[in-house]
Amino acid sequence: MFLWGGGWSALKILTYTSSIEVVVFWRFFLMSISFLPILYFIKAPLTLNKTALKFVTSSSVLNLSFMIFSFLGVKNGFAGNGGVIITTLTPLITFLLVAIMFKSKLFASQYLGLFIGLVGGIIILQLNDLSLFFNSSNIYFALCAVVWAFVTILSQHSHKHIHPVHYSFYISIVATVFSFFYAFSSDLMSVFHQDFKFWLALIYLAVLGQSVATTIFFIASAKLGSQKTSSFMFLVPIFSLLVAWIVLDETIQSHIIIGGALSLISVYFINKKN
Repeated sequence: MFLWGGGWSALKILTYTSSIEVVVFWRFFLMSISFLPILYFIKAPLTLNKTALKFVTSSSVLNLSFMIFSFLGVKNGFAGNGGVIITTLTPLITFLLVAIMFKSKLFASQYLGLFIGLVGGIIILQLNDLSLFFNSSNIYFALCAVVWAFVTILSQHSHKHIHPVHYSFYISIVATVFSFFYAFSSDLMSVFHQDFKFWLALIYLAVLGQSVATTIFFIASAKLGSQKTSSFMFLVPIFSLLVAWIVLDETIQSHIIIGGALSLISVYFINKKN
C-alpha cells in the first residue's frame, strides 16, 4: 500500500521534465521487463487463450487511458489528491457498476453506504461548485476512478482464465506496444538526457509502484484471502498524502480529508454483512 501511495508523487516528478507520451511508453516498457524475474520466481507456464486475450486487450486499453488521465491530473493538480480520490471513489463506482450490470439486490446498509459515498464524492470533487470541478485536476482523477472500476471488474472475471501475474505481465506487454505507436512521433530517447531524480521516479513508478506492489498484493490475497487483503487498500490514501507532503511539500486540503474519510466510511457500509 505504501508503494502504491508513493507512486503518485513519483508520477508528479516525471511531469516536470517529460511529455505524457514519453512517460507512458517507458513506464510500461520498464514494467514489462521487471516482470521477467517475477515470472521466473512463480515458475508457472505462460498461457494465453482467446478468452484471456480479450480480457488482456481490453484491460491494456483501459490501463493506457488510466495512465494518461492520471498524468494530466497530477500535472495540473496535487499528487496526494489523486491517490485519495481514485482509491476512495473506485470501490463505490465499481459497486454501482456491478449492481447495475448484474442487477444485484441491495441491502439497507448498502443504500446507506452509497448515500454517504455520494456526499463524500460531492465534497472531495468539489461538485458543490461545478466551476471548481471543471477547472481543476479533479475531473481527470474522477475519470481515472471510472476507468479503474472497469479494470477491477475485468480483473475479477479474468482470474477464471489466466494466472493474475501473467495477466498483469501480458497487459504491460500489450500496453507497451500500443503506447509505442502513441509515442512514435515523440523523442523517446530524450529520457537518457534526464537526471538521476527523473530515473529514480520512473523506476519507482514502473517497478516498485507497479510490478513489485502488485505481486505482493496477489501473494497476500492467496494467503490472507481477498476480503482481508483488500481492506489494506484503506492505507493508500494515507500514504499518498503523507508521501506527497514529505517529498513534494504539498498542502493537505481539508475537503480532501473530509470527503475521503466519508468515502472510506461508505465503503465499509457497502461491504458490511447485512
